[in-house]
Amino acid sequence: MAEHKTEEGVLDEPIEVVVPEVVELPVDEEVSVPAEKEVKRPTRDRRGDRDRSSRRGGPRREERRSEFGQKLIGIRRVARVMAGGRRFNFSAALVLGDKKGRVGVGLGKAADTALAIEKATRHAKRGMLTLNLTKTQSIPHNVSAKYCASVVEIRPSPGRGLVAGSSVRSVLELAGVRDVTAKLLSRSKNPINNARAAMEALKQIAK
Repeated sequence: MAEHKTEEGVLDEPIEVVVPEVVELPVDEEVSVPAEKEVKRPTRDRRGDRDRSSRRGGPRREERRSEFGQKLIGIRRVARVMAGGRRFNFSAALVLGDKKGRVGVGLGKAADTALAIEKATRHAKRGMLTLNLTKTQSIPHNVSAKYCASVVEIRPSPGRGLVAGSSVRSVLELAGVRDVTAKLLSRSKNPINNARAAMEALKQIAK
C-alpha cells in the first residue's frame, strides 16, 4: 500500500497499486529439419558425349562406306525430247573397288546428281569382278579386249609399278593391281568406253 500525497497534505485513505503479473508463455522449441540432399545429375555434352556407335546402324554404315573406294569418271547432263518439251536428267559413271581384287564400273541416270551417283554405285556393285591376282598383286598373263571403239591391252611388268592412263588407271588402282602396263590401242577418248574395255580385259583373269 502506498500513501497518496497532494499539495495540501496526506490523504487518509490508502490507494492500492495494482502491479500486472508477467505471464511467461511457453516458447515453441525450434525443430531442425534436415535439408534435402542435392542430387547432382551428371552433365553431358549433347554434341560429343554420346557414343555414336550405339546409334542404330552407325558402325555398319561406316564399314560399308570404308569397304569400297570410288572414283567418278564422268558426269553429264542429258536431255530427252518429250511431247511437252525436253526433259533433263544427269548421267553419272564411276569406278568402284576395294583395292583387294574386286572392281566394278557402273552407270546411273536420275534427275539429281546425288541420285545418279547412288544408282551408279548400285550398278557397279552388281557387276563387280573378283580378280585372280598373283602374290605381287599383278596379273598372271597378258590380256586385251575391245569395247565399242576402245581397245585396251594390259601386260604384267615386274618392278615398274602401275603404268596406265585415262580411266583405265582408275580401274586398275581400285582393283589393287600393281606392276602392270596398260596401253590404249585406239584413239578413243571416251573415258566410259575405256573403262568398259579394261573391265572386259580383266574378265579373262576373273574368278
